[in-house]
Amino acid sequence: MANFTLFHMWDPSRQVLIEGHKFYVEQARTRLLSQFGDLEGEAKAAEQAWLDKHDRHFDPDRHDPADFLEAAHDAGIAFYQLLSDMKERTRLSVVAGMFHEWEKQLRDWLVKEIKHWHSGELVASKVWSADFSQIIDLLEGFGWQLRTADFYRKLDACRLVVNVYKHGTGKALQELRRDHPEYLTGPFSGLKLDWEPAIRDHTYLTVSDEQFQEFSDAVVEFWTRIPERIFKTDETVPPQWFLRAMQKP
Repeated sequence: MANFTLFHMWDPSRQVLIEGHKFYVEQARTRLLSQFGDLEGEAKAAEQAWLDKHDRHFDPDRHDPADFLEAAHDAGIAFYQLLSDMKERTRLSVVAGMFHEWEKQLRDWLVKEIKHWHSGELVASKVWSADFSQIIDLLEGFGWQLRTADFYRKLDACRLVVNVYKHGTGKALQELRRDHPEYLTGPFSGLKLDWEPAIRDHTYLTVSDEQFQEFSDAVVEFWTRIPERIFKTDETVPPQWFLRAMQKP
C-alpha cells in the first residue's frame, strides 16, 4: 500500500531523545571528566607526598638527597601515568555508554513502530539481536539512505572504538586501523608512515575531547535528520533477514 506510514518520529519524542543525550554528555563532562583537569599538579602533589612519607627514613650520614629526590620524581611520573590512563579509560567508558544508549533507543523506537503494523514477536527479537550493519540495512531498505551522510561515518567510527575498548584485539581493531587510524595514537602518529598504523594494538586506543564531541554531535545529527515519517512505497526493499522474520508469527 503506497504512502502507508511505517515509522513515525514524533517531534516531542525526537526532542526528548536529543535533550537526554545532551544531558548525558554535559553531566559526564562536569561530574567525571572535569576531575582530570590538572594532572601535572596532582603528579607534583604525589611527588611531595612521597617525600613527606619517606622523610623520616632519610639519614644524611648514609643517604644521598639526590636519590630521594629522584625516587620522589619517579613516584610523581608513575602517578601521572596512572592518572592519565584512568582519564582515557573514563572518557572511553563515557563514549561507550553514550553509544550503547543511542543504539538501544534506536532499536526500541524501531520495535515500537513496527508493532503498529506487525504483531509477530520474532521481528522484534531479530531487531534487538541484529548487528549494527543490519540495522543500517533496515533503515536504508525502508528508504532512509544514511550511509552517505557525514554523521554516519562518525557513528560507525564510534561503534568501532567502543568494540575495541570492550574486546581488544579482533575484527573491529582491524577495521579501525584501516578506516579510522586517528583513534589509535602512537609515537609516530604525526609522521604518516605507511607501516606505523599496522603495529598499533588496542592499547593505543584513545579518544580526544574533540573526538568525543564529534561523536556526540553525530548522535544529535542522527536524531535530527531521521525523517518524521517513513512510508511504505514501491521502492521499499527491506533486507532479507527482516522479510524472513516477517513471514513467521
